[in-house]
Amino acid sequence: MSHELRKIEGITKESTQEMIDKALEIYPEKAKKKRVPHLAPNEGEGACVKSNRKTIPGVMSARGCAYAGAKGVVWGPIRDMVHVSHGPVGCGWYSWGTRRNLMSGITGVNSFAMQFTSDFQEKDIVYGGDKKLKVLLQEAKELFPLAKGISVLSECPVGLIGDDINSVAKQSSKELDIPIIPCNCEGFRGVSQSLGHHISNDTIRDYIIETREFAEPATPYDIALIGEYNIGGDAWSTKPLLEECGLNVKAVWTGDGEMEKIAATHQVKLNVIHCYRSMNYMCKVMEEKYGIPWIELNFFGPTKIRQSLRKLAELFDDTIKEKVEAVIAKYDPIMQAVIDEYKPRLEGKKVMLYVGGLRPRHTVNAYEDLGMAVVGSGYEFAHGDDYERTSPEMPEATVIYDDITEYEFEQFADALKPDLIGSGIKEKYLFQKMGIPFRQMHSWDYSGPYHGYKGFPIFARDVDMAVNSPTWNLVKSPF
Repeated sequence: MSHELRKIEGITKESTQEMIDKALEIYPEKAKKKRVPHLAPNEGEGACVKSNRKTIPGVMSARGCAYAGAKGVVWGPIRDMVHVSHGPVGCGWYSWGTRRNLMSGITGVNSFAMQFTSDFQEKDIVYGGDKKLKVLLQEAKELFPLAKGISVLSECPVGLIGDDINSVAKQSSKELDIPIIPCNCEGFRGVSQSLGHHISNDTIRDYIIETREFAEPATPYDIALIGEYNIGGDAWSTKPLLEECGLNVKAVWTGDGEMEKIAATHQVKLNVIHCYRSMNYMCKVMEEKYGIPWIELNFFGPTKIRQSLRKLAELFDDTIKEKVEAVIAKYDPIMQAVIDEYKPRLEGKKVMLYVGGLRPRHTVNAYEDLGMAVVGSGYEFAHGDDYERTSPEMPEATVIYDDITEYEFEQFADALKPDLIGSGIKEKYLFQKMGIPFRQMHSWDYSGPYHGYKGFPIFARDVDMAVNSPTWNLVKSPF
């Protein structure tokens, strides 16, 4: 279906293509040939760039690995389980919870946001780490008897030396009488963290789903919130919003999630997915196996929240539709007051985005609600269907990039002169040294939430604080 795309003055297909061609001039012919399909002006239909390909050796990529996708994204936020990083402490340190997946509960009692690693040493590489893992699992059970389960996330050396974590997990699960889920997510698997998401979804499917049932009786309004990781408390904004609309959020996958509720999700009537990239696999599994429909919604900014809630209400009866309209009527004036405060300060400002998961397309309208224009967007680890969803959201002829190299990102920023860049920690300090305001959009730069009606005022404040800070007048960039 064709869309009438928004236009930005001064940006044409020709100007964007010229910018891309100039950025690629520095590459050797072979590398240039590989990068050409990953950069394109937006045409509004279909996936205009190739994706989910190996990064070119020798260029700086912001991608993560399969272990990061499994541990950092999917398994790690489940609060009532112990999550063991099986391998050296270097990657194991990632298990400290770097994505800011906030958790409720009492640490060590019913919440386990702690660092668990088998701390591989040289002797474990030589002789194997299976025995060490078995002892570790026993210790974890003894130290934390209230944990509902244990996940074992394998790092690269585990796969390289051939440790059989599946056998150890199976045997220990029987002996300790607790679910122990092995996840073969060695970092080198796949081309990015995306495969880690998929592997994790498969282990939830194989070991967790359908092993429990909800204690409360079923209702027609039972839903699950999928692909919501509670970054900066996002789930604590979105879940109450859906409940205010009359829906029962029975499980959250996986931010502040609970294993036994995730295990009973096969009983819900609808899956509401936020991060399509990391969880669409499970939504499709539950649709095929249990007949549970799913819907993708966007809770960034009042325009998309309003559209999403009404789209959701169409799947339910008049009771829900009336409650949704009442909620929208309640929050619209509040959101308009936020826009009235910040839009005069942000009108006409340009933004470039480069993040993962859902943000390169879901946040576009939130910036536009504040009068800003997104002039470039792309993903670290997207697939073709992500770009198909992104293209209609972006203005015409703006640049779309996949697995952009640090050099290309610098060149595009120099050409487009954005007033704000929203990306990750690896890019943050580079662009700040260039004198460009920046927000760390993987973890909300130590702020949040950004989702829902509760999150938009914080988002608007943070964007204004970044763009209009007087400190930028003191930066004399050498670039």
